[in-house]
Amino acid sequence: MKISFVVAVYHNEGALTKTYEKIHQVFSTDLKDHEYEIVFIDDGSKDGSLKEALSLREHDSQVKVITFTRNFGQMAAMIAGFQEATGDAIINISADLQDPVELIPQMVEHWQTGSEIVICYRTDRSDTLSAKLFSRLAYGVLRMSLPQIPPGGFDFVLMDRKVMDVFNAIDVRHRFFQGDLLWTGYRTSFIPYVRLKRTIGKSQYNFGKKLKNFLDAVLDASYLPIRFISLVGLITSALGVLYSLTIIYSWFMGATPFSGWAPLMIVILLVGGLIMIMLGVIGEYVWRINEEVRKRPNYLIRDKFL
Repeated sequence: MKISFVVAVYHNEGALTKTYEKIHQVFSTDLKDHEYEIVFIDDGSKDGSLKEALSLREHDSQVKVITFTRNFGQMAAMIAGFQEATGDAIINISADLQDPVELIPQMVEHWQTGSEIVICYRTDRSDTLSAKLFSRLAYGVLRMSLPQIPPGGFDFVLMDRKVMDVFNAIDVRHRFFQGDLLWTGYRTSFIPYVRLKRTIGKSQYNFGKKLKNFLDAVLDASYLPIRFISLVGLITSALGVLYSLTIIYSWFMGATPFSGWAPLMIVILLVGGLIMIMLGVIGEYVWRINEEVRKRPNYLIRDKFL
């Protein structure tokens, strides 16, 4: 059996060699009967990541390298790697040494005993308090419509070839990896782990990228935004009717419920703010529809070293 590793690379100079060595060590000990290949996808790095990946290829023909014309994002890099992977099983693993390579034999064992998707999910992470809070909030929202997603989310996952073929056949932009994978419905097993602390380099996964991925997940893999708009609209309408009845009753009683312009301003600002939020959500959907219609590729490849 051949196992492919897809490694998205963005400013990971110094970590690629260690990642390669750890994977190679696993196949020299626990998985001697299996072949492997490692596909590095350089997502427009400005450091020496590409040079390091090419150096590894010079010493091992099982290493493949793909380079983008610019930075297209982690999801685009993963998709490009999935398209090039030729293994019977494909493992997506980070390039920053935060996913424990030691779990690979266990993942392969689950796969060989019938699991078509093996998910290693994060039970905890060595991150800042703000990062942990954002993660808990984001996945808490996502689990409202996708309850099968583990509370800590996942990226470290093994996929059978037939799962990979189905995943690659989905041709849309702004994809949500976890949602698309679980949507397939293949037999899935879960392995918990604690995400390791980064020891080399600095994370390029800033708040802006986290927010974009969260929006992609919520808007593309969940019905919550539209349901939220409908619910808020219903509640606002109900409150408006109640407020109108209060005004009519007060008029018949010869009094007004409030005096001055403050109540009117509060209602106008509240309703106006809600309308703007709703228009913003609808605008996100319209923009994504426009992106699909334009049919621009998710990424552009500069070179392949296969």
